[in-house]
Amino acid sequence: MFRWLQRLFSGPAAAQPQPAAVSVADLTPAPDAAPPPARAPSGPATPDASVPAPPLPATSAVSFEQLERINGAWNGWLFDHADGGLELAGTETRVLDALAAIVASQQSGAALVRRMPGLVPQLLQSLRSETFSGSALSRTIASDPVLVAAIVRLANSCYQGTGNSITSVEHAVILIGQEGLRQLITTVAFRPIIDMHSGFYTRRLAPHLWAHSERCALAARRTAGDGVVPFDAFLAGLLQNVGLIVSLRIMDQMAQEGERLGSDVFLAQLARDTRRLCASIAREWNFPDTVAQALLEQGALRRGAAVSPLGRLLKLTDYLGKVRMLVEQGLLDEADEALFAGLPPEAAQCYAALAATA
Repeated sequence: MFRWLQRLFSGPAAAQPQPAAVSVADLTPAPDAAPPPARAPSGPATPDASVPAPPLPATSAVSFEQLERINGAWNGWLFDHADGGLELAGTETRVLDALAAIVASQQSGAALVRRMPGLVPQLLQSLRSETFSGSALSRTIASDPVLVAAIVRLANSCYQGTGNSITSVEHAVILIGQEGLRQLITTVAFRPIIDMHSGFYTRRLAPHLWAHSERCALAARRTAGDGVVPFDAFLAGLLQNVGLIVSLRIMDQMAQEGERLGSDVFLAQLARDTRRLCASIAREWNFPDTVAQALLEQGALRRGAAVSPLGRLLKLTDYLGKVRMLVEQGLLDEADEALFAGLPPEAAQCYAALAATA
């Protein structure tokens, strides 16, 4: 399948073998291994530069028609609607008004995310430095029991069957390595935003949205090319559905029992406003400006809109992630060449990474 996809995406020229996708749980770092060097972006900017890369010309990795088709199928699956309708229901209007008030407020919506400890942005900033201290990092991590448990568990997975075990946070930090810590800390920090004791919409939709985010984050990092810092791509992929997951709690609060939301106009405005909320949260958490910009660009589906390199990659992984999950649900046929027509060469690698993380 992979070779067929390569030919479909980019023709005979893209026949090079691609690396397999790696999930956080499958990382097997070696002790004392130096962290992998970040791929330098093109132009004068450095990976830690706070100035976003300039938007590309009015081109996109995915056509407007492809986005409309897949977003429609995706929303139809999530909201269980064959025909979403074109008029807002009263509850839908109230949900959108509440979301607009949050987006327009000074609060930015970060307070609605159930768990993003203050130390997590500090940890991520430390990990962006090439001279981070393992011992200092260990002391900081030790103040968060959730992170301690996840890091020790991952480190011990490397020693399964050897009779050895890791009990020291500092030893675990050394074993996992810089890049593994980046992914693990970020993933652990975000996962508790889903409260499965909430109402209908959170229980039904949030697990699918989170699965999409995690898979897209790993695929985006694996596919990042010139002009995109791989870890920034991972952050953008992981954060892209946070605004929508937060909005599910608003729906749970406002929708009466058994009331169904999901008109076409509601979902279109919801997608736009939740992307803005994602960008606002990213800025409040001091994520790189490139991440906030890429998230904001996802809400602008205008034909020919300019898009940054990271925004272009995020749009591609978002699209292919939805395609892959709909294929797995039996709602799309992978042999439908219209799904992949005109996509850039890196789409083959991206789709293979998404398939490998199922």
